[in-house]
Amino acid sequence: MTEVLLYHHAQGLTPGVCAFADDLRASGHIVHTPDLFDGRTFQSIDEGLAYIGEIGFDEMRERGVRVAHDLPPELVYAGFSFGVLPAQKLAQTRPGARGALLFHSCLPISGEWAFGPWPDGVAVQIHGMDNDRIFVGEGDIDAAREIVERVEDAEFFLYPGDQHYFADSSLPSYDADATALLTTRVLEFLDRV
Repeated sequence: MTEVLLYHHAQGLTPGVCAFADDLRASGHIVHTPDLFDGRTFQSIDEGLAYIGEIGFDEMRERGVRVAHDLPPELVYAGFSFGVLPAQKLAQTRPGARGALLFHSCLPISGEWAFGPWPDGVAVQIHGMDNDRIFVGEGDIDAAREIVERVEDAEFFLYPGDQHYFADSSLPSYDADATALLTTRVLEFLDRV
């Protein structure tokens, strides 16, 4: 059994994010799903990003970081797209992290936007689609490749397709086949960390 802190994407804590968490719970894992938007969900990524922009990206990320203070340090931090911001920060900076699951997004571990080098002993798994205009077009794919090159226990999986939130079953972007494979890989990861 592994304890996971799973952060939602820019459209909020959707039924699809909750369903994904429930799939992990059904395999015996403890999964926390904080709602950083206080119950709000959005019909599009752009609407969600506009809301995040009103609050401030740094403040939203720090909301996610503060959630972890009430939980034990031995967590796997997971995030869907926007949720990667607090998940990756915690995995890289909070002592005791067991791992990170980064879905649809990835931040560099070097350069001005980095949280610093990846810590020794913290496993990471990254998932994205090979033609996702956000994942590929905004450089997340390059950050993922950098992590795989530099981190001992790092896996990076690319799925065929162009959807960003392909693992959220409540959205039109959902890809059942890719999500089934992603879920299998995630459960294997959680069983070994």
